[in-house]
Amino acid sequence: QDSSDDIEDVSLFDADDDASRRSKKSKIRHPVASFFHLFFRVSAIVVYLLCELLTNSFIACMVTIILLLSCDFWAVKNVTGRLMVGLRWWNQVDDDGRSHWVFEARKVSAQGGKTSSEAESRIFWLGLITCPMIWVIFAFSALFSFKVKWLAVVVMGVVLQGANLYGYIRCKVGSRKNLTSMATSYLGKQFLRQ
Repeated sequence: QDSSDDIEDVSLFDADDDASRRSKKSKIRHPVASFFHLFFRVSAIVVYLLCELLTNSFIACMVTIILLLSCDFWAVKNVTGRLMVGLRWWNQVDDDGRSHWVFEARKVSAQGGKTSSEAESRIFWLGLITCPMIWVIFAFSALFSFKVKWLAVVVMGVVLQGANLYGYIRCKVGSRKNLTSMATSYLGKQFLRQ
C-alpha cells in the first residue's frame, strides 16, 4: 500500500465541507467537538476532587478517572485536534519495523481562509495547557501528603494529557520540517527501489 495515502489531508466527518457551509457569524464552528474537548478533561478533574466525598471505593474512583482520561486522550488526539486547530499526530511503523512519529498541520486552503476559528483555537489550547498543569499540581499534592494510592491515578493524568500536549506542540512548531523530510526520504526510497 502506498504510504502517501496515510499522510494526506482528509476531512474528518466532512468537517471542512460543513465549516464552509455554515454562516460566517458563528465563532465556534464545531460546538460538539469543543464541548467534548473540555468535557472529559474537566470531568476527570472534578471526579478526582470529589471522589472521596462521594464514595469510599477507591477502585471505582480510579477506574472512572482513568476511563475519563482515556476518552479524553482519544477524543483530543483523533477528533478535536483535527477539527478545532487542524493539527494531528500519530505513530507509523515502516516496512523495516522502525517506528516514526508524524506531526502534521492542515494545509492552507487555496482561498487563503482559515478553517478554524480563533475562539476554537483558544478553547483548544487553553484546555490542552491548563489541565496537564492541574494534574502536575495534583501529583505534587499526592506526593507530599503521602497519598500513595492516588499517585498512580495522578501520574496517568499527567502522562495521558502531557502526551497530547507534547504532540500538539510538536505539530504547531515543527510540522512542516518533519513532513518535508519524511516526503523527501520516502521519494528517495521509492526512486532507489525502481
